[in-house]
Amino acid sequence: MSQLQERTLQYYRQQQCQPGWFDLLSVMIGGMMGNAGERESQAFLQQMGDSLAGRYPLGKAATVGDLEKQINQVLARFNWGFIDIQPSESAMIIEHLALPVADGALPLHQWHLALSAVLTGLYARWLREQGGYDRVSLSVEATSDVSLRFRYKA
Repeated sequence: MSQLQERTLQYYRQQQCQPGWFDLLSVMIGGMMGNAGERESQAFLQQMGDSLAGRYPLGKAATVGDLEKQINQVLARFNWGFIDIQPSESAMIIEHLALPVADGALPLHQWHLALSAVLTGLYARWLREQGGYDRVSLSVEATSDVSLRFRYKA
């Protein structure tokens, strides 16, 4: 890892990872995945994302740009990065960038599973509340160290 990459990672940690709280979260996620398994943990974390969306409801969005702006305002409150929405005729791609960076206490794979589950619940509820249907799926399509891509498609 280059010095610039390490410096960037350190910046993310300072902005997004409060000492103590992040440690507790890492221990809880690791324990949950170790005890209940990844599949069950993901279902639980998805429900937690849905509940979080209920605590931070969005207003009705008139455009995709308005939806993106409202979601980014909530994500900014959490220091969870930002999204870019790319609509098409058959799907909507939500690119979530600048994810909170794992502190190394959890394997990156588990951290991404946990974040993708929480964000799936969060985005799915917000999209339903904007008039989306339950039968329309929201899935994680691709990941990198600091981004996740979601596809919202019937």
